[in-house]
Amino acid sequence: MAHFDIIIPAYNGEKFLPLALESVIRQTYSDWRIILVNDGSSDETPAIGKAFQQRLGSKMLFISQENRGLSASRNIAMQHATAPLLALLDADDIWLPNRLEASRRCFENEQAGMSYGFVSLIDIDGNVLRTQDPQDQLDEGLISSAIYTRSVNLPCPTISFRRECINKLGGFDEDMRASEDRDLWLRIALKYQVARIPEVIALYRVSPGSMSDDLDRMLRAQLKFVEKHRVSSGVSPAGHRLAVSSIYRQHAETLGQRRRYWIAFLHAVRAFAIYRGIENLRVAIRSFILLPRLLIMSRRRH
Repeated sequence: MAHFDIIIPAYNGEKFLPLALESVIRQTYSDWRIILVNDGSSDETPAIGKAFQQRLGSKMLFISQENRGLSASRNIAMQHATAPLLALLDADDIWLPNRLEASRRCFENEQAGMSYGFVSLIDIDGNVLRTQDPQDQLDEGLISSAIYTRSVNLPCPTISFRRECINKLGGFDEDMRASEDRDLWLRIALKYQVARIPEVIALYRVSPGSMSDDLDRMLRAQLKFVEKHRVSSGVSPAGHRLAVSSIYRQHAETLGQRRRYWIAFLHAVRAFAIYRGIENLRVAIRSFILLPRLLIMSRRRH
């Protein structure tokens, strides 16, 4: 039995899946097994999966199913898992060679149920867009409130957790079409400590047209998450307001980057109205300053 089972869902992932699988093979820690789920792909994903299965033998389990979505694919993989530790990797992301070794060390702490690290964001061509600074985020231990209020970011390709967490708490909520990852992280963090790996251990690909690119859908899902866990999270009314305002502030920042200045300004103002924090005020002011660009762009169109 492997020490890690690696959960990889893939839907039409022919372009990047080989890179993801090769990044597992290059790990410095070798006690792992891949569980790859082909989620009804219509491209060459099944052929790629079969080729790697032949290559890796017992170190890979390949499952094909009709298209059921990301959460269902991860849940199917976890139902087939036997290792004490599970690690997540999506078909378009890449692990750095130290990813599993760094994660393994975290679970020497018997109180840790989950671990996370940091990523570099890359574009579809593999160019680095931005790298997280581990010194900007020091959250570890009992951090459920930080997960609820979105003051901590837990990138999926860096997440590992004990299989016992899934046995006790259940897997990903298949009724949630987004934010299902944060939903599971919170459920784990309410019962276990979370360990922090203070280094970059993965490359997270930012792809146009991905689920996270649908901002309206993400907004609805994030607000649903906050309401779902309003009681179970144990946060105060102020903590709930902080969580909601953080959602609107982060959407304002993303909308501003996409030059949707007016909607960005409205979201920023709403964030500040809900929770009058310094960070919300800063984003609201910056969004207001950007509004003249909207007027200039409109005049150029005419």
